[in-house]
Amino acid sequence: MTASIADAVKTLGVRSAQLTWSEIPAAVQDRTLLVVFDTLGVMIAGAATPEIQAFADSHSETGPAPLVGLDRWGTAVDSCWVNGAAVCSLELDEGSKYARGHPAAHVVPAALALGDHDGTSWLGAVLAGYEVAARFGRATRLNSGVHPHGTWGATGAAATAARLSGLDKDGVAAAIDAAAGLSLAPHFESALTGHPVRNLWVGAANAAGLAAARLAASGFGRIDGTAAGTYGDLLGTFDPDPLNAPLEESFEIMRGYFKRHAACAYTHAAADAVLELLAQGPLPVEEIDSVTVETYRIAAKLNRTALPTRLAAMFSVPFVVAVTMLEGTFGPTETDESHRSDPVVNDLTGRVTVVATDEFEDRLPDRRGARVSVRMKDGSMRSAEVEQPIGDAAHGSFGWAEVRQKVDGLIGHDRAVELEDSIRRLEEEGVGPLFQAVARR
Repeated sequence: MTASIADAVKTLGVRSAQLTWSEIPAAVQDRTLLVVFDTLGVMIAGAATPEIQAFADSHSETGPAPLVGLDRWGTAVDSCWVNGAAVCSLELDEGSKYARGHPAAHVVPAALALGDHDGTSWLGAVLAGYEVAARFGRATRLNSGVHPHGTWGATGAAATAARLSGLDKDGVAAAIDAAAGLSLAPHFESALTGHPVRNLWVGAANAAGLAAARLAASGFGRIDGTAAGTYGDLLGTFDPDPLNAPLEESFEIMRGYFKRHAACAYTHAAADAVLELLAQGPLPVEEIDSVTVETYRIAAKLNRTALPTRLAAMFSVPFVVAVTMLEGTFGPTETDESHRSDPVVNDLTGRVTVVATDEFEDRLPDRRGARVSVRMKDGSMRSAEVEQPIGDAAHGSFGWAEVRQKVDGLIGHDRAVELEDSIRRLEEEGVGPLFQAVARR
């Protein structure tokens, strides 16, 4: 098995090294630009949080890489840590249900870390890294309790960093292989309890990808099928078949999702179902007896109601359902202390029960749904079911209008226009104007 995985890594490394931006289908190019826009918009918004600003202040060295949204520039490694933490801190970053994680967040910080490049090289490296990360995500089935952040995504960061460092196809493959040996073993419990270390896992993966590329550049890289031991033994099981699929047959970036709720993706179907209920008519909180959420198993595990931090609230289906029911939205401000300590919110949160059912489990991975049923005190029932969260590529897919509206709401209209413009001009002007645009506070 190790030999077959080594062969698959070499195949994927060669294909990702040879991926040429000018030869990419126009629809894939457009989606890549959109993913970059969404990712950087979310990163800028995340950098405005007190915890990311304080974390950035602990990194004092200067360098060529923008610390996004902070009016500062840092070393390549420091930028991976800070920008990686920022991009996932609001739980609004793009993801892939088939990879079961967030490829772009594990790639874009690495692409920001390596200084000035022409736009086509930079975009090609981002897309190549995304495709590598997503394929490793599909190939890896993590054990129960292992969080995907900081695991297989490091391989995508390595592919991006290797390409931007000018490595040839063997060097890119060697960087990918080394990154598979630099994985974290993060426990999902840290996310559920709201420990801020969870936000560092993405930064660690980007820094690991950078280190793996540097190892390959040193001439001491190898292609040994390292993923067989890391992902296929210690952390889960590993099937190399997704690594062997030609990139042009199915670009994984076309199957990702964008998030409209500032919470774990596993809560989104339930939140969307609540919005459908509200569209049917008001739900007076004082008249609600109980709320039942039926969903798939891993989502049902997000059932905690003791929420000491903002991050913990983002991983609570009962809290997300209660707040969405009360306010009709769930954005970054809905997890602040005032919401988490609100007696009305807490009372309704305590009346929400989350249940795993085979009905929803059997629909995975194509459909990640939920049903929300509200029993009123007069005995009447109201119910709404969602098969896919809005923003999924297969249901309510976001285009430029939707992502633009999202980014506008996060960083302001003028800043969003500037960001989009600099992304659209990447091919003509290179990354310099983009880096300047994202660096300022």
